Amino acid sequence: MIPKMNFHTHSTFCDGKNTPEEMVLAAIEKGFTALGFSGHSYTFFDEAYCMSKNGVKEYQKEILRLKEVYAPKIAVYCGVEQDFYSREPISDFEYAIGSVHYIKKGDQYLPVDERADILERDIREVFSGDSYAYAKAYFETVAEVLKKTGADIIGHFDLLSKFNENQIFFDTENKRYCEYGIGAIEALIPYGKPFEINTGAIYRGFRKQAYPSIHFLKEIKKRGGKIILSSDSHDCNSLGFCFEDMVKLATEIGFQSTLIWTRNGFEEVGLKNTVLKDNY
Repeated sequence: MIPKMNFHTHSTFCDGKNTPEEMVLAAIEKGFTALGFSGHSYTFFDEAYCMSKNGVKEYQKEILRLKEVYAPKIAVYCGVEQDFYSREPISDFEYAIGSVHYIKKGDQYLPVDERADILERDIREVFSGDSYAYAKAYFETVAEVLKKTGADIIGHFDLLSKFNENQIFFDTENKRYCEYGIGAIEALIPYGKPFEINTGAIYRGFRKQAYPSIHFLKEIKKRGGKIILSSDSHDCNSLGFCFEDMVKLATEIGFQSTLIWTRNGFEEVGLKNTVLKDNY
């Protein structure tokens, strides 16, 4: 049975809605055995959503306090969600999620997941209306995310499709789109790091599928890739959201195990006959 845990968790130190302690208490109430925090790394070109430079130290100090206070009840980890373009070190964190939130075009950092109208504008004005050229630039960046960040986990692999539920911007079965995504998968597989099955966009009502899409999850499985469950939580209620459905989906695709993070690094846990109903 998979222990109840989540390793992609945000708080008021970045763009989360609850304090770290509120998140820990909610996790305990849900019966979690572990909670890993992953505050957004500082990005000098956009400070609206991430931890501040000074805030990083305060964040680490607070997570350490919570780790000690709640040690009898839950294991708490201090991680970071390291953006591709962040210049900050990750050595002071227990683990890192490598994520691409921007496409860099010239001197511009184009946000992938901020708003649908921004995505539409950037495709129109910066990529001359060619949404697949945008997808190519995105997936080429994702292909390099582990090399660039040194992260332990691959974050929301196809984040560019956040606002694409009705295929507004991309036909995700289009040959170009699929080739670019599979190219990124093939570049990342040799690192042996897990792709998170991220339910955050389902919880927030943007998508009906997790990241990565079912199509890309099948391609990851076909190439021997690994997975880790993630709710990308920005509030207490979302912790562990939809994990039972994701275990079922992963099993149907053919995955036999998921990875979890421990004090000794990754540990593999079988998916067969897993039950996650209580408090999820």
